[in-house]
Amino acid sequence: MIKKLVIVFIITCAIHVQAQNGGSPSPYSYYGIGSLKFKGTVENRSMGGLSIFMDSIHLNLRNPAGYAGNKLKVYNNENRPMKFTVGGGSNNLTLKTDTDTQKTGSTTFDYMALSVPMGKFGLGFGLMPYTSVGYKLESFTTTNDLDKRYKGEGGLNKAFVGLGYQITPKLSIGFDASYNFGNIQNSALQFRYQDGDLAQYQTMENNRSDLSGVNFNFGMSYKTMVTDKLQLSTGLTYMPKSKITSENMRAFSTVIADPRTEQVLTVSGVEADLEAQGLKKTDLTLPSTLSFGAGIGRPQKWFAGAEYTFQKTSEFDNPIVSVENSVFVDASTIALGGFYIPNYKSFSRYWERIVYRAGMRFENTGLEINNQTINEFGISFGVGLPVGADLFSNANIGFEIGKRGTTKENLIQENFMNLQISLSLNDRWFQKRKYN
Repeated sequence: MIKKLVIVFIITCAIHVQAQNGGSPSPYSYYGIGSLKFKGTVENRSMGGLSIFMDSIHLNLRNPAGYAGNKLKVYNNENRPMKFTVGGGSNNLTLKTDTDTQKTGSTTFDYMALSVPMGKFGLGFGLMPYTSVGYKLESFTTTNDLDKRYKGEGGLNKAFVGLGYQITPKLSIGFDASYNFGNIQNSALQFRYQDGDLAQYQTMENNRSDLSGVNFNFGMSYKTMVTDKLQLSTGLTYMPKSKITSENMRAFSTVIADPRTEQVLTVSGVEADLEAQGLKKTDLTLPSTLSFGAGIGRPQKWFAGAEYTFQKTSEFDNPIVSVENSVFVDASTIALGGFYIPNYKSFSRYWERIVYRAGMRFENTGLEINNQTINEFGISFGVGLPVGADLFSNANIGFEIGKRGTTKENLIQENFMNLQISLSLNDRWFQKRKYN
């Protein structure tokens, strides 16, 4: 197990280094506190985002009831394995407008978590991004000269700890508490012209918000056999509305800027008095989220299910930022997906022990710009590849294609292709002594 964790540590560090230069390249991360990151594992995401299926060897980061679970027969019904998972991905975007097409991409760290069995209880903790900001937008004058350039980076991270409890072999509940922290930096550069030529000095506005706050998530899972071979699985999660604190800074500068190389040299600057405006320290609202779903399948063979998520995004409020022609409305997501395992007991044929996953999702992101609803659609595929000498550890690969947004009303449509990779490692750390 130590060797496995060393390998995972090296991979995690490599992913994290790449992520520092990545972030979300989505222009829609300009709004609010960034693009909401998917809170779940590659296994969830490969099934369209389903979080209702739970087992004893995979972590479920969306429903804290999954920290608890049934004991394993191969462990003499004594306990469950320790579960460790880490994941990252590569995101590639094609951005389209009515007149132009551009490509961009990034590599990101997505999550790292550990679950510890404690009898009927289960403890889980980890780290993952919550939102991500990464954009560069430009506007032009009627004479096709560069007018403004907007840039943004940063995001909100989530460190969480949770506890699950198995009430009966069929019913489990749980909750987790998350500390959200991070910062968002954005700038707006105004280009000025004299007699058709770029002026010597330009003006620039820089903003920074340092964010922190706590929120909670509650979950429930119920599973029962409806026939000798078919099992019904249901899940429910609820995250109440919460507040995060934003410490804000705004500065205005006179600069010398090269529009081609994007180099900026500050000549002079002054910091805005946000204290006098009541904007030095503000509270942001994180909206409540409710998710529920159900599915049916044959244990260790196949599963198919559906899930609905409702997020009251209209509750979101950020006093320091106001963007014209944009508004937040309530968001919703419908996810469909499942998996298939040809024969998990096969030792002679490796491919029969692979988990094959697929799914799709339809999402209203809750963002409206120029009276256009920003919707998102994705189709996902994935496999779980057994690794090591045991039956439980695996490497997971997921692939998702889809689109977000529209080209109507001078907006941008994103066509995305995402590749996700994770390791899910399991080991038995606590064993009862057979002999004294």
